[in-house]
Amino acid sequence: MRSNALIIDGYVDEPACLGVAPYISPYVREVAGVLLEHGFTPGYVTIDQIRSDPTLITSHDDLVVMIAGLTVPGTYIGGKPANLTEVQQLGTLLRGSTTAIGGPIAFGYAPGGGRKAIRQAIAGFDVTLAGSPAVALDAWLSGGEAAGSTDYTLTDPWCVAGAGIIARHPAFPYVMCELATAIGCSRAAVGGCSFCTEPFYGLPRYRSTEGIAEEVAALRAAGARHFRLGRQPDLLAYQGSGGEFPTPRPGVLADLFSAIRESAPDLLTLHIDNINPGTIARHEDAAREALAVIVAGHTPGDTAAFGMETADPAVVAANNLKAMPDDVFRAIEIVNDVGGNRTGGIPELLPGINFVIGLAGETPETFDANEAFLERVLRAGLLVRRVNIRQVMPFEGTRAYEENTLGIHDARFRAFKEWTRREFDGPMLARVFPAGTILRDVIIEVAGRPSFGRQMGSYPILVGIPLPLPERTVLDAVVVDSGMRSVTALPCPVEVNTLPVAALRWIPGVGKKRGATIAARRPFRSIDEFREAAGKTPVDEAMIF
Repeated sequence: MRSNALIIDGYVDEPACLGVAPYISPYVREVAGVLLEHGFTPGYVTIDQIRSDPTLITSHDDLVVMIAGLTVPGTYIGGKPANLTEVQQLGTLLRGSTTAIGGPIAFGYAPGGGRKAIRQAIAGFDVTLAGSPAVALDAWLSGGEAAGSTDYTLTDPWCVAGAGIIARHPAFPYVMCELATAIGCSRAAVGGCSFCTEPFYGLPRYRSTEGIAEEVAALRAAGARHFRLGRQPDLLAYQGSGGEFPTPRPGVLADLFSAIRESAPDLLTLHIDNINPGTIARHEDAAREALAVIVAGHTPGDTAAFGMETADPAVVAANNLKAMPDDVFRAIEIVNDVGGNRTGGIPELLPGINFVIGLAGETPETFDANEAFLERVLRAGLLVRRVNIRQVMPFEGTRAYEENTLGIHDARFRAFKEWTRREFDGPMLARVFPAGTILRDVIIEVAGRPSFGRQMGSYPILVGIPLPLPERTVLDAVVVDSGMRSVTALPCPVEVNTLPVAALRWIPGVGKKRGATIAARRPFRSIDEFREAAGKTPVDEAMIF
């Protein structure tokens, strides 16, 4: 007789792994595979579901495994990660079950950026799964110590066996499956970046192409159509060797993308995450070829996340960071060269920039350098998908835990963030998503007026639609305006004769007053009739009458 087990997804976010809804982390799927191997029937519930209905965890399963923890602070739309109070409350409520907790929370916990993470025992849980949650859980269930490092020869079969758990995700089938390709940092021997937790895993261990392809096939069979090669610190270094900055191997990446495509020929999304700008700057030719392989194998609208952290050379040196500002700028140029072409109206692959505030050596001039760098990008006519600005969250065991400037430049940090949103993000969004851009398959996540939705993908743009739409509505939308962090769009095709006046006014060139006049002249029988009333607009081709 099989015992019941429950996986609670408290969500994870690490420098090299995202598991906040609609993303589902590899850890969850690996744990599901372990539970099946040990004779359990695994269930699955997210922390958001528990908040809505606490009775979901009152059935007293024989075993409960929670996955949780953030080592980078973020802002989320699809879900809210479990905080420490919630985790401890769950541990207390689950006294009737055997309980285990794993994930980045084992490194420590901080309520947000700008605060040190404190390592502590998690009250209420019988055991903390140290290291790889799945390997540690397997060892513990086998009677050993609840600890273990990632071993893909073990976790690959568990990923395949546990793939079906995705069907229990509340967002299914619109679930982004984060695929592991590597763990560990190629710069771990020299300490890595001062603030990063990835060196805790040691030097890189790369997953086989065959293992990834087998998991993708299992996920596809379970209903998955959206994938991201995200659980890795630098995809260009996949199966590479050669010191701190391994030389990219374009042929290996080509095999990887080909294998994924063969395993899921009807996939809808295949995106990436981290790319080390230092790798591009040091291996331009090989990196350019590897990026071309990614563009040939992925789906458009992709983002290569650059861990720039700062544009101040002194801070780069003080924190053993990956690349100097000129290196990052050159990497931005190369990604634009290779990935800036538009397919279906959207760029294939653009860089994203991450800044980290509060590092050792930071001064007021650091923020001046950051702003000057972003101005340089704008002047050069380059495209950047997004800029993330966060305060460092130092963990015990990193240099930043003792060496940082937290709290010293708070006012300048806030000013820099506001400057970036106003002076850089606004113009850049209008450049990346000009009026008339059609965004396919936008999924409404927040109902209201406006309703908000996103596409499936890596750092998808937030889309505001000035209409009340039910959650989980899926529609095409045409961009009519852009702000600092989002765009405004109308359902596509734009049904001019039935569109409410409050939405009609968002058509470029119409406006509130003219919208009422145009509405009074409806119905229009053709685009020519509409142009007589409203003039030519960037969204004319998206209209129907």
